Amino acid sequence: MASVDVVTTGQGPGLVVLPGTTRRARHYQALAATLADRHTVHVIERRGRGKSPAQGSDYGLEVEISDVLEVLEETESRQLFGHSYGGLIALHAALRTELDRLIVFEPAVSVHGSLPWEWLPRYEELLAAGHDARAMVHYLHSCDFMPGGPVATAAVWAMQHFNAEGRSIREVLPTVVREARVVRELDSDGSRYAAIKAPTLLLGGGRSPAYIQEVLILLADTIPDTRLTVTPEFDHNAPDLGAPTAVAELIRA
Repeated sequence: MASVDVVTTGQGPGLVVLPGTTRRARHYQALAATLADRHTVHVIERRGRGKSPAQGSDYGLEVEISDVLEVLEETESRQLFGHSYGGLIALHAALRTELDRLIVFEPAVSVHGSLPWEWLPRYEELLAAGHDARAMVHYLHSCDFMPGGPVATAAVWAMQHFNAEGRSIREVLPTVVREARVVRELDSDGSRYAAIKAPTLLLGGGRSPAYIQEVLILLADTIPDTRLTVTPEFDHNAPDLGAPTAVAELIRA
């Protein structure tokens, strides 16, 4: 049994999906359903979510990589999709194992300090004071995700109205801190990703922040066997909220 919970659907060659920050396996149901006629889709419930273990004091990238490698082996999958922070994990997993295909949607890669970090101390202060909704808004605004982003509107409304989605988001907000620290610690010139051997599909959206799009271009120039597709109408949450079916079709193509 894998160390983390896995939600499986479909038939065909295995495809493992790694959710992004504040996302759970259920947020990728539409993506998985669209892919299910060609793939057995295994969506990992990453640590700190659902039935999976808490992140713990020893949490770091190595824990996430170990989890995904375990799921790849147990399910005999050789394709991997990662979204945002899940995309960062997927890139590093691809440095450790052979894959038939790697797909990442706007991975949380920081190159020469490209990602903003000024929001993190205030975010931690707001969380400690119990101001969950304000912490979420601060995070989304600071990272330029709030304008037009469906995840921002849905998350803040849900948190303020104390519904099931709001409670779900509240539960994972502390995981943002540890995951952000991992991303910051991995800041580099990006050259490490030149060692990825798997055929790679990089996906992104024209409505996402410029700093994300710039990193996608750098990765496309760095990873040897890669193809970059940026869809003008997509934003950062296209795989889970904005356009999961359309993203799945790009994966299927």
